[in-house]
Amino acid sequence: MLDLTRIKAITLDLDDTLWPVWPTIKRAEAVLADWLARHAPATGAFWAEPVQRHALREHVNQSHPALMHDLSALRREFIRLALERCGDDTRLADPAFEVFYAERNRVTLFDDAQPALAILASRFPLVALSNGNADIGRIGLGRYFKAALSASQFGVGKPDARIFHAAADAAGVPSDAVLHVGDDAALDVLAALDCGMQTIWVNRAGLPWAHDALPHQTVATLAELCGVLAA
Repeated sequence: MLDLTRIKAITLDLDDTLWPVWPTIKRAEAVLADWLARHAPATGAFWAEPVQRHALREHVNQSHPALMHDLSALRREFIRLALERCGDDTRLADPAFEVFYAERNRVTLFDDAQPALAILASRFPLVALSNGNADIGRIGLGRYFKAALSASQFGVGKPDARIFHAAADAAGVPSDAVLHVGDDAALDVLAALDCGMQTIWVNRAGLPWAHDALPHQTVATLAELCGVLAA
């Protein structure tokens, strides 16, 4: 069970905790494909073939293991290599990425997300902690957070303990005074437990828990999280 007296700050996952990520990525992919079809037709035709596109993406991932934490860098290199192989201007990689990235940051929040952020931010310093490349400033949520750490900026991602401890430092508290909130059982809950943090698993889908170590609390919504912390 949670020890509410210990909680001095909250670290918060983003993708699939504050918004559903895959509808966002799917829409961003479609916007990018449309842009390439208009500005780099040969690459656009290549991009329209899923088998070819997925094979190239796998090649990029395997060729750049040092970038696996940096989804923006991987995406930009993926686009650049597609342009190069199709004979289009590789200088289009940056504007093409920006088209994708702008749409990637046009998220649809879960209904409970913004009200919960307002409540939580009024009581605790909040630090965004994500392996994704969302930008809380561009999304319009920056005012709720004291800081934001992403794997691409920090150099390693969850479950590496260093990014959790860095998030605690950004909040200005020791790690054992942090409550980490997230949807991923391994990357959020188990990793934060290993760092001495308290944890809340956001389980919107009602999935079974499949690990020996347990979260301190499980909630189905962020509204429920606020209720737990107000108890």
